[in-house]
Amino acid sequence: MTLLEIAAQQSAMPQPTIRDVARRAQLSVATVSRVLNGFENVSEQAKEKVNAAARELGYVPHAGARSLSLSRTNALGVVLPALHGEFFSEVVRGMDEVASEHGYFLLLTNIHRDAPGSNQVLRAMRGRVDGLLLMAPHVQDQELVEALPQGLPTLLINTRAPSAQRPGIHLDNAAGAAMVGEHFLNLGRRKLVHITGPTGNIDAQERADAFARVVEGESAATLEIVEGDFYEESGTRAVEQLLARGAEFDAIFAANDNMAIGAMQALQAAGRRVPEDVLVAGFDDIPQAAHLGLTTVRVRIAELGERAISRLLAVLAGGDDQDNELHKPELVVRSTTQK
Repeated sequence: MTLLEIAAQQSAMPQPTIRDVARRAQLSVATVSRVLNGFENVSEQAKEKVNAAARELGYVPHAGARSLSLSRTNALGVVLPALHGEFFSEVVRGMDEVASEHGYFLLLTNIHRDAPGSNQVLRAMRGRVDGLLLMAPHVQDQELVEALPQGLPTLLINTRAPSAQRPGIHLDNAAGAAMVGEHFLNLGRRKLVHITGPTGNIDAQERADAFARVVEGESAATLEIVEGDFYEESGTRAVEQLLARGAEFDAIFAANDNMAIGAMQALQAAGRRVPEDVLVAGFDDIPQAAHLGLTTVRVRIAELGERAISRLLAVLAGGDDQDNELHKPELVVRSTTQK
């Protein structure tokens, strides 16, 4: 069943009300209202009962029901892991250009990596937007399935959730990371380091796995893994730790450009030359990467945002989109890996 068929089916059926949820949960309407509106003065047991009842009944707040019928908000919801940093700024820039051309504006919010509550964040979008773009590489499959608003056209970006059965765009992380590994080996470097992204992030895991496969294919090469978190400071910290214990290395692949920049700063402070002593490469090709001459995997970030909006608008215009598209990166070689 397509997203449009789901929406049409739900709009034709009698919509459950807040009173139906209250009866199913065996709680007062006032208590149900407090839970659905995110108030804190409700017990965890009551929250669980209300959320379970709402899921079972397919309850959507009244404004959302209107949105799913004939009226439009001319707004598109965008949920990201973070709202700061050059990567996300570029994604949103690309989204906004296409949305504005078609008379839509963006409603932005984020799901923090270590904070619970994806249900609450996505619930807040109901009735306020005509469609949803979700980038949540850190959210587990089942959690996402439970949180996604039913009947709301949704496109997933870098979010692996097979059970959600929603169309998506995914970066070919494996191809990008493999290109970096082959580049290092072709330049004769054999003592390699990878600074990973955060544990549980699917992008970080795919990049780490692909890079390791390439290095393991060269018998003379060694690989040391250092955990990072996608922030610049973790790249600096990773190199400082390596140097403090006397680790030998001649190339560093950081799972994003921010950490690569942090690693370069630490190398410079320690008197290590880039690229003569240590090659450095990142991933994403944020605007600052070109300014610093950083070799990186170009994602074409703004284009990713443009493509996501275009596909979602096509669904809103009556199209049927069930595809999972692979966004191909390319290696951009700059001065951090060549003299």
